[in-house]
Amino acid sequence: MNKSNRLTVYIIISMFAGIVLGYLVHTQSSPDFIQSFSTNIKLLTTIFLRLVQMIIAPLVFSTLVVGIAKLGDLKTVGRIGGKAMLWFITASLVSLLLGMLLVNLFKPGEGIGIGNTDLNAAKDLVGKTQDFNIQKFVEHVFPKSVIDAMANNEILQIVIFSLFFGIATAALGEKGKIIVKALDAVAHVILKMVGYVMNFAPLGVFGAIAAVIATKGLEVFVFYGKYLLYFTIGIVILWSLLLLAGFMVLGKRMPELLRRITPALIIAFSTTSSEAVFPKLTEELERFGCKDKVVAFILPLGYSFNLVGSMLYMTFASIAIAQASNIHLDFGTQLTMFLILMLTSKGIAGVPRAALIVVAATCTMFHIPAEGIALILPIDHFCDMFRTSTNVLGNALATGMVSKWENSLEPAVTEHAD
Repeated sequence: MNKSNRLTVYIIISMFAGIVLGYLVHTQSSPDFIQSFSTNIKLLTTIFLRLVQMIIAPLVFSTLVVGIAKLGDLKTVGRIGGKAMLWFITASLVSLLLGMLLVNLFKPGEGIGIGNTDLNAAKDLVGKTQDFNIQKFVEHVFPKSVIDAMANNEILQIVIFSLFFGIATAALGEKGKIIVKALDAVAHVILKMVGYVMNFAPLGVFGAIAAVIATKGLEVFVFYGKYLLYFTIGIVILWSLLLLAGFMVLGKRMPELLRRITPALIIAFSTTSSEAVFPKLTEELERFGCKDKVVAFILPLGYSFNLVGSMLYMTFASIAIAQASNIHLDFGTQLTMFLILMLTSKGIAGVPRAALIVVAATCTMFHIPAEGIALILPIDHFCDMFRTSTNVLGNALATGMVSKWENSLEPAVTEHAD
């Protein structure tokens, strides 16, 4: 069994172990102990996520600068970036439109009633939308300090700085090669660290699952069943469309890509953090045959502009809250909301629970009670599992497809069994 398959097995075992332990604590313990257990067991997830987060900034910076410098001139950068952005925009439109169609077809918000929810649970989230405006959007995209951007893992800001740094390095010619060689070595060191950090993934998954089951019990799997069912139908349709596009472009290489990214998908699903798999995804895409310079360029862009799972959720949740509030949105209003979400979804990549913040801000903009976000808070963790893993799939496919379009997809690296 190779390392990738072994990690997948350990993660799956950890998920089931977390469910069993969480259920035992939920059924056999007092509320005070459950609260204490949940808080403490989540420290395992916190440790794993913090270990991953410590290598995100140096990995994005080093790989992206090296990737741009190796691409060479601005013409090549523009060509590859243009192909990537065309795919990102197309996938975004499909995701948002699918969410809008499904929520109008199934009407999950009808009959729920906002009066039955705990609005206090949404106060903190709604408060975060007060500063959501064009100025904050721009500030979130363009860094005033690269040190500050790296300290806060602002991927989009790091991407902007790295683009300028990479282009400037390439423009230096011979002098720039020294910097490229040094950063290339740094990137390989960080990727080596990835293997060490991923050994903690099963513990992170175990802690996350055990905590939520201990707090809510197994009934969370049927809680708000209709809403979760309809959203899952949307995810299944979106996955089908993404995989169809992948097979059309990658052909026989598609099953190999799916096999390699399966551990990353499971981790993303379990921890609801796409950041947690960024380093592992980088490594696996390179092993799949994507050139390091293409992976280093496309993947960070995808994490900022290609959140397909989150975008499906944004239209679905926003209109569902309107339905629950007995507010009718005509087609023109929904189309306006659709276009606004297309833009705002790009501005807060990397923000915790970004999709919910965008939904709350959009509701406020259209005079829908933003407190209605409390309707979906009880099951948002499970919706987040699906949308995060979908984001990861979308970005892996984007990198593989652009590599294919650039005729730079090489044979996969063979892994030796241990």
